[in-house]
This record gives sequence, structure tokens and C-alpha cells, in this order.
Amino acid sequence: MPRPPKLSLDALAPFLFDVPHPRYSANPAMPPILDLPALFGNAHPVELEVGFGKGLYLLNESLARPDVNFLGIEIERKYVLATAGKLAKAPRQNVKLLCTDARWYLEHGMPPDCLQAVHVYFPDPWWKNRHQKRKLFTREFAERALRVLVPGGELHFVTDVQDYFTQTLELLTALPALQPMPIPQRRDAEDLAPLTNFERKYRVEGRAIWQARYAKA
Repeated sequence: MPRPPKLSLDALAPFLFDVPHPRYSANPAMPPILDLPALFGNAHPVELEVGFGKGLYLLNESLARPDVNFLGIEIERKYVLATAGKLAKAPRQNVKLLCTDARWYLEHGMPPDCLQAVHVYFPDPWWKNRHQKRKLFTREFAERALRVLVPGGELHFVTDVQDYFTQTLELLTALPALQPMPIPQRRDAEDLAPLTNFERKYRVEGRAIWQARYAKA
């Protein structure tokens, strides 16, 4: 069966928000501070997924919760365009995608106290020492995520790497403005629609999953 034709950039444009990408510039221009009500055309609460990959969580949650706006930040352009293509084929009005480094953009492009939740699912653990600078979940990242959350806003973290989970819990516990929250009951392997591609795969395989949920005091 032939593959369907790729959509044009014009067709993807409603789901893309152009911002600087520090990977392609040693000194990227500072972005204007993001105006979320203007971006989405309403004042609905906004949730952010960092590193959305193939976009399964954004696709399903945006459909299930139309009164919530979803912002996705992904560093790899191919995943941004692929997810935008999926959104264009099943149109949503409540999703916008940014191709940039979330660690940089949370500091320079987003206002404080603007997000209802930040979701980080299955970030790459970057095992080799020379790659540690690419690791997403550090204390610096946690502090930047905390800055953009509204009071009561939530930080969600899920990984299949126990060491990464342990290290992350240690640094989150050290931030007094974050309070641990109970984990909501997750769906089992027979009901995987809202989960990420990684989680769906790992749960079917029976692999252990570690998850944490914190709220901003």
C-alpha cells in the first residue's frame, strides 16, 4: 500500500510555533516571552509536555480534554513535524508544538506561573559521561519547571530507568516548594490509549515503570 502524501508546511503551520533553537546557534536570539492566551486564543489552563517524541500523549489528551490547552516542546525537528502531521489529520484547536531546547526555553521564553502541569515522560538517561550535559532532568531543569508552574500546578515524571528515578526524586525532594502527591491509578495493558508510545510498549512487555507527581506549594 502506498504511503499517504506528506502534508505541506502550510498545512502543519496551525500547530507550529516558531522559536529559536540553541542547537543551531551558539548565541540564539532571546525569544519574546510567550503569551499563552494569545497563542491559543483563549484563557484555558495550559499543560506542557517536554520531549513529546511521537506525540501520542498530546494527541490523546488534547482530544480527551478539549478545555485544556497543550504545549509540546521537542528538540528533534523530525518528531515535531511528524506530530504536527498527525494533528493536522485529526484536527485539534488546543495543541501547539515548539522545536527547541526545553531547558533553555523554560528560562528565556516562558513567563512565571503560567502552566497547570509539566509532563516529562521517559527522557533519555544519557549513560555516557560525555553526554551528561544533555540530560534533561537536573536540579536546574526542576527549578525552571517550578518557576513556570502556577501555585498548585503539577510536575509529572515517568521513567523506566530506576537509577534516573532515584536521582530525580532526591533532587525534587530537596526543593521545598514542591510537595509529593499520590500517583493516580494508571490504566493497565488492556487500556493504553492515553499513554506514551514508550509506556505502552514497556507495560505490554511487563517492564517496571517508575513515576512521580509533585505539586507546587
